[in-house]
Amino acid sequence: QVQLVESGGGLVQPGGSLRLSCTASGSVPRFSAMGWFRQVSGKEREYVAAMTSSGSDGYADSVKGRFTISRDAANTVYLQMNNLQPEDTAVYYCNAGGRRGILVTKQPNDYWGKGTLVNVSS
Repeated sequence: QVQLVESGGGLVQPGGSLRLSCTASGSVPRFSAMGWFRQVSGKEREYVAAMTSSGSDGYADSVKGRFTISRDAANTVYLQMNNLQPEDTAVYYCNAGGRRGILVTKQPNDYWGKGTLVNVSS
């Protein structure tokens, strides 16, 4: 049974920074791709960023230049979020699986975490 567990969300003022982490547990080889999506209540879940096992990465236009995704050698993925704005407020979900095409399609892989809330407010 694969589990993805996120951490690092919280309340931050506009212009501030947060770093999200997601670690996979269970008997699973290194995922071909890991990434992040976010969702605001009443709206569809949207792609934020992803990284493949080879180190290629991709970002939504709305976060380019502010967010940075990284991975370790196993199955942990990070999202460094700088210059956060109120429109970044959402529940952020970790996503992982075998399809590297997420960088182009922005469609999620098979496994999801339960989410962590990021609230950007003064």
